[in-house]
Amino acid sequence: MPHLTFLPHATLCPQGAAIDAAPGTSICDAALAHGIEIEHACDRSCACTTCHVILRAGGDSLAPPDDLEEDILDRAWGLTAESRLSCQALVGEADLVIEIPRYTINMVSERR
Repeated sequence: MPHLTFLPHATLCPQGAAIDAAPGTSICDAALAHGIEIEHACDRSCACTTCHVILRAGGDSLAPPDDLEEDILDRAWGLTAESRLSCQALVGEADLVIEIPRYTINMVSERR
């Protein structure tokens, strides 16, 4: 089972996190299932950028983003060549190192 390492994020996982996820699971679903409350304002329907992540290692093992994901990603804060929407990026067979950006474009968060 692939190992997902989340780099430290000031509010979502200050110490970082290491989890296992079944292939075919979205990075967003895997994070949420393990208590990493990554934002997903559009309810994981590929309509916003709040679940934007940067794949620091292992990203080349995932299927490439489709045109819709790439179009939506263009609006993400801190976009990089390794950026993905975690709701669309499905875990493959390789381990991943994931950075959750410090900011999102979400103007209102339901997180307390």
